[in-house]
Amino acid sequence: MNPLRWLSQVCSVTLFSLGLAVAGELASPASATPKRPPAAPKFVEAPGTPSLLAALRSGGFVLYMRHGTTDNRRPDRFPRVDLNDCATQRPLTEEGRQLSARVGEAIRAAQIPIADIFISPLCRVKDTTAAAFPQREATLDMNLMYTANLTTSQKAPILARTRFLLSEPVTPGGNRLLVAHGPNLMDLMGYFPKEGTVVVFVPRGQGRFDYVASFAPSGWPQLLPADTLK
Repeated sequence: MNPLRWLSQVCSVTLFSLGLAVAGELASPASATPKRPPAAPKFVEAPGTPSLLAALRSGGFVLYMRHGTTDNRRPDRFPRVDLNDCATQRPLTEEGRQLSARVGEAIRAAQIPIADIFISPLCRVKDTTAAAFPQREATLDMNLMYTANLTTSQKAPILARTRFLLSEPVTPGGNRLLVAHGPNLMDLMGYFPKEGTVVVFVPRGQGRFDYVASFAPSGWPQLLPADTLK
């Protein structure tokens, strides 16, 4: 089923539309007392559902997976991070490798077709991808780099590339997968997913996309038959 058609039929799913900002608001009277702009609403995470799994099997969605569990005692050696030296980067733990492998296994057990994989150049993401999707080719994209330590101008091309990959239509019959970082989505849409979470979007083109739901690593067993997972 076409993702947009599926969205129109599932009224219970909370959508977070991420199109370009609406231009302007109604002007206030000149005599009105200036008011503080309202605080941005807190992001509401929607859990993945069996009906969404069924829709994903037909393709047309974009999946964004945050890397697996990492060792926060060993932060990136910013600004001296060497992309060719994993020792300068916050590493994936053994638990993170196992978690990533389970998520990849769940995606295969759910029969979700993955057409293309785009990944951050950092080692924790490359290791996550290797554990979750062994023997699959992935496109290493420098503009999926970790944004947390960057300036606003340095973040701009990364956020633009992420928006493009989330919004561009997907090859029919498959889903696009991005494997990257939590701060990147936080900068783009105010959502910081936990490690190993798979976030689902509907691409709408021209920089627009809709958030649909998130599959937490611990949630897959409840959505899949017991005999499909090892």
